[in-house]
Amino acid sequence: MDAIETILVGLGIPEDTIREDTLIHAHLGLDSVETVKLSLELKRQFDLDLKLGTRKDLTLAEICQMVVAPSPARSA
Repeated sequence: MDAIETILVGLGIPEDTIREDTLIHAHLGLDSVETVKLSLELKRQFDLDLKLGTRKDLTLAEICQMVVAPSPARSA
């Protein structure tokens, strides 16, 4: 969660709005460019290819879970 928080703060998101139950689109208002920047930074830091630009709005906890426990398809 700390890494995601650092990335989001770097994108200009106020730290006090970042919680585990925060939705990246509905609550933070991330646009497509910011979502791609978040995905690319997570890829750089954790070598994971996460698709965050889907229609499903994810919470930060869900993104953390994907980082901690990547699916077998991603780790293959």
